[in-house]
Amino acid sequence: MIYTLQQLALRNGNDREEIWIAYKGVIYDVTKSRMWKDGKHYEHWAGQDLTDELEDAPHDTKVFEKLRVIGRLEK
Repeated sequence: MIYTLQQLALRNGNDREEIWIAYKGVIYDVTKSRMWKDGKHYEHWAGQDLTDELEDAPHDTKVFEKLRVIGRLEK
């Protein structure tokens, strides 16, 4: 499925139960991740495209391999 930024924004842990994030055009479900409790992960917020923000993260992109892919972000 393809989702818009507005649809992604609703999956922030507050407006709906789902907690999603996007990275490099792919949307991931982090709802069950203990690292994303209440839609927050340190200074990052769910419901957003975090591509630019994650360049400075202390971990590499392998963390996404453990997450369920929901769909793609509309360009």
